[in-house]
Amino acid sequence: MDYKELMAEALKARKYSYSPYSNFCVGAALLCKNGKVYKGCNIENAAYTPSNCAERTAIFKAVSEGERDFEAIAIVGGKKGECGDFCAPCGVCRQVIAEFCGKDFKIILGNADKIEEYTLETLLPLAFTNKNLQ
Repeated sequence: MDYKELMAEALKARKYSYSPYSNFCVGAALLCKNGKVYKGCNIENAAYTPSNCAERTAIFKAVSEGERDFEAIAIVGGKKGECGDFCAPCGVCRQVIAEFCGKDFKIILGNADKIEEYTLETLLPLAFTNKNLQ
């Protein structure tokens, strides 16, 4: 699957966003090395802190089904009904990505018109990982 197709899957996932408080809808599509794709959307909560980002939803779905080898994640987000600017993962999501992926893991940001490719190391240069605990 190429990254344009992966972004299309993220756009589909965005439609399921539950974001009644912020009206900021995010979709993510996680590509496993075996070709399987897990989609996620952001899910808000009235108490705010129990909310979950689209990236973590996709990763947790994949991990909960035994997947551990990931190639890339596509992320798209913006105000409901709008195709906004690029939506980079938050710090918590970057840390979760670092738990399961190497520094060369691809993070694809985009919208309906264009995409850009980043590595985890670019977005989280001094990641705290299991190596720090040894």
